[in-house]
Amino acid sequence: MQHGKYRFIVGFLVLPLALYSLFVIWPFVQSIYYSFTDWTGLSPDFKMVGFDNYKRMFDDDIFWKSLQHSLLFVLLLPLVTLGLALFFAFMLNVGGRRRKGAAITGVRGSGFYKIAYFFPQVLSIAIVALLFQFAYNPNNGVINSALKGVGLGSVQPNWLGDPDLALYCVMAVLVWSTVGFFVVLFSAGMASIPRDFYEAALLDGASRFTTFFRITLPLLWDTVQSGWVYMGILALGAEAFASVQIMTVGPGGPDYSTTVLPLYVYQSAFRDGQAGYATTIGVALLVVTLLFAAVVMRLGRRERLEFS
Repeated sequence: MQHGKYRFIVGFLVLPLALYSLFVIWPFVQSIYYSFTDWTGLSPDFKMVGFDNYKRMFDDDIFWKSLQHSLLFVLLLPLVTLGLALFFAFMLNVGGRRRKGAAITGVRGSGFYKIAYFFPQVLSIAIVALLFQFAYNPNNGVINSALKGVGLGSVQPNWLGDPDLALYCVMAVLVWSTVGFFVVLFSAGMASIPRDFYEAALLDGASRFTTFFRITLPLLWDTVQSGWVYMGILALGAEAFASVQIMTVGPGGPDYSTTVLPLYVYQSAFRDGQAGYATTIGVALLVVTLLFAAVVMRLGRRERLEFS
């Protein structure tokens, strides 16, 4: 059985690794190379400028604002999204009242709630951003109209026009659009946890709060950790870019209050014609993403718990 094992494995890996190298690794290598040039992105002619782009980046106030906003995204979005998803999933699977013949049940109508929570995943982030752009409209948007309807007509924020509110409004949209995916993911994980664990804990007098932190969360930890990394990548990547690009004035405004690193890369390359500088910012974004993933995997490392 051992004869030719490695040739067999390598035979299956050659094509996937070649495609991965061509379409993932090689573009990263190209980006790092172009970050040392003055390439405009429009002309085949460019010259090497050494570390000039990196020096410019470290002196760029907009870059530091973008980095600050991206870090805020990557810290708050996973925390809020996964926290809500864990709460909803726990309630849907374990948090219901005791019923005859079942010590552990979810809330009534949990199947419908799962579909309702997952519904935003069916919509493109572009459609979600457009819908909320209309909802946030200060004059005739749904949110301010609802405030008027309940007698709060004097409270009419300019949601996306206020530098202190705009970034958090965008974050709220991303939470709304992604929490349903993790509710379904965590629900699937909780459904695989033996009910005997919960029943034994309840017989010993444990509360729902205790069972969540002593049973559910430890047994779901690997899933939560993976979700944290995935959510962080979304917050640093396409989801954050699309929502800010579509929803905000400028985009990225007002006064760069919502500019994030992916948007600044796009603007530098396609609006300003500075592809070399844009790839420099992209390299910084790559470093931030890798550091985030490494920190989450390192801090979240713990002994694997298994059950059968």
